[in-house]
Amino acid sequence: MEVVSISNLSKIFNTGKDNEVEALREIDLTVTKGEFIALIGPSGCGKSTMLRLIGGLIPITSGELSVNGKTPTKAREERDYGMAFQSAGLLEWRTARKNIELPLELMGWSKAERIKRANEMLELVQLGEFARSRPAELSGGMQQRVAIGRALSFNPALLLMDEPFGALDEMTREHMQDQLLDICHKTESTVIFVTHSIPEAVFLSTRVVVMSPRPGQISSIVETNLRAGDNTADNTKIRNDERFYKKVTEVREALYGK
Repeated sequence: MEVVSISNLSKIFNTGKDNEVEALREIDLTVTKGEFIALIGPSGCGKSTMLRLIGGLIPITSGELSVNGKTPTKAREERDYGMAFQSAGLLEWRTARKNIELPLELMGWSKAERIKRANEMLELVQLGEFARSRPAELSGGMQQRVAIGRALSFNPALLLMDEPFGALDEMTREHMQDQLLDICHKTESTVIFVTHSIPEAVFLSTRVVVMSPRPGQISSIVETNLRAGDNTADNTKIRNDERFYKKVTEVREALYGK
């Protein structure tokens, strides 16, 4: 089942003006249910732009793009996906728990259901003791973890994630990677994940989409899927497996050249 379908997609900012920028050119990509797609490429290649196009946050210039068979705008309006971006985007006047509850409020969950789910998410991102803290009382990394909990709170079928773990320390980052994979397995979520970390891309994904410098094009797609259908595989063993290092090298060579 196709979750995201992209055909001949291009994006130009400031069309016809002196500061016109061609961000993406002729992108073709199909993402099926349950896949974990990592987007990687040099800064400015259009990774985040692609995520925002899929999320219906900005309009396409040309080509075709659908999410669950709908236009991105309609899919966004029907809450077909959750989002976690580089900026946490928390509401300063709401506590960590209340920030996680926000999409659940909009979806009509009862107060008891919202509190229960928000508490589960806070424990997941290791912030249970900070439920009543406001964003100004949290570090940048902690704020980002709240944003991740919010994006996962309603078990969306599609997750759009733009370097969500970039601000986390290494131990917490690996924990969140493990937990994200566990959640995706339990909910059968599909994920499109932007990262600058080659090891992270390889560890998490079923496929790594490697992009060229601007205007961004897909230069290579590397099949990874180190679990090969076994979602109960030991993550520590995978991180130490020779196959992992071979795939990291393969992606690095695709990105930088041999």
